Amino acid sequence: MGRDSAEEGGGSRAGGLVLKALVLLGGALLLKKLRKSKTRWDHARVVAEALSGEKFSREQACRDPDNYFNLRMLNCPATELVDGSRILYFEQAFWRTPEKPFRQRFYMVKPCPKELRCDVELSSYAIRDVEEYKNFCDRSKDQRPQPEEVIEDIAEHLTTIHLSRCERGKRCLYEGSTPPGGFPNTWNGASYCTTELSIHKNGEVHTWDRGFDDEGNQVWGAKEGPYEFKPAQALGYSDMFSPLNFSPALQL
Repeated sequence: MGRDSAEEGGGSRAGGLVLKALVLLGGALLLKKLRKSKTRWDHARVVAEALSGEKFSREQACRDPDNYFNLRMLNCPATELVDGSRILYFEQAFWRTPEKPFRQRFYMVKPCPKELRCDVELSSYAIRDVEEYKNFCDRSKDQRPQPEEVIEDIAEHLTTIHLSRCERGKRCLYEGSTPPGGFPNTWNGASYCTTELSIHKNGEVHTWDRGFDDEGNQVWGAKEGPYEFKPAQALGYSDMFSPLNFSPALQL
């Protein structure tokens, strides 16, 4: 009788250990699943963080100097709206003259509307006084326009890109473009413009901005493919001082 009780007790302990192990395993799998899953706002945060920072097209300019220039692309957080949308300040300049950006924008990053089949909505806006924002990211915070001023200086809407997670196996994290037909744009004889954008796992951002006339002829922008911007920290010191052809008269 004592032996039976001991065996029964041992069986109960073994069963308890198995149950405990299953509970722990199930908890670990659930935690792993929760970590992998992302909410709509998680996607927006990832895109905003991936866009932020200093990036250059130096390597592409070395490979194909006839079609691409070494440009500096710079993004940094400017403010956040009450609904959680993130506002980034964006500027592009030639590498030799970063203090003279030729393109300045505000980006608004937020989740796609639920009725659309995409993850992140990235919209660009003009800035009321671009001179006031030159080299915004390079300045200390007390020398920048303050968050409430940023909101007041968001001007007309320019473009919107709908980004979706890239399919498994691709190099990119998110990719997308402007809707068919693009957005109105009259610069340099254009009637509309389009943008294609992809964010890669290694921190690269590929962007292809183009302008077209009424007949569909491209009148500005790169013709061979998107600009490939790589994070500054991924470029070596010698890379940054490679002699390249920079033309201040380049029309982008």
